[in-house]
Amino acid sequence: MDCENQVRMLRKLQEMEFVAVELNLYLDNHPCDEDAINDYNCAVERIKELRKEYEAEFGPLLNFGMGGFSKEPWQWAKGPWPWEL
Repeated sequence: MDCENQVRMLRKLQEMEFVAVELNLYLDNHPCDEDAINDYNCAVERIKELRKEYEAEFGPLLNFGMGGFSKEPWQWAKGPWPWEL
């Protein structure tokens, strides 16, 4: 298992999710800012890409049908968990 690569990929995903949350909060107060809307949409698209890359290599990030498909053996219980990194 390549833990360093897993941590790196997870951090990138977390950073982009942070960007999306911050832009979301900004847009709550500035709903007509077209640049911010474009930045938000780009962040969401990048999150989708990063999740897909992460899940292809390390398994699903979410359970109960919310994440990607699992390879064999069952990957959901495979660590480390995000809070263990």
